[in-house]
Amino acid sequence: MNFPEFKDCLLTLSEIIYFDSNEYLREKTSNPFRMKEIIDIAENLLANITNEDEKYFLMGTLGNLYRIYGELQKAVKTECVTIASNQNNSNREIVALIRLGEAIKYKGNPMKALEIFNEVLEKCKANNNLLYLDFAIQHKGKCLLELGGIVEAEKCFKETEC
Repeated sequence: MNFPEFKDCLLTLSEIIYFDSNEYLREKTSNPFRMKEIIDIAENLLANITNEDEKYFLMGTLGNLYRIYGELQKAVKTECVTIASNQNNSNREIVALIRLGEAIKYKGNPMKALEIFNEVLEKCKANNNLLYLDFAIQHKGKCLLELGGIVEAEKCFKETEC
């Protein structure tokens, strides 16, 4: 499978991913076998990719897929942050940090994830990045909710435009 075909394959993920209402709406898979197949395809593509944009995409996608699949150690991918930083691309860096924060939160370190979400908010504000500001606030709010900070989480959710 080539890179464009893989991106098309990702369009089918909604068929095997759901939000678990018993676990703060965390993403889970209803078909671990299919999820593992998609992960294997992405890993094989990544092994042969030299294009930085495609590498960034695959690394970020793999982090998300591993998180949903439950392989949390493999979900923590810092390479995307490095690529985005090297490209001086604040949008990519913000997205990569949000993904990293989510992976770390799923791995059982919500306090570290909260630090990352606060860093993301600072980057959004410093770069006047309104595109991802609400998204970052929502992730912080969800993290606070999982930590039991209902009042703080509610403030975050009320602060967002959504």
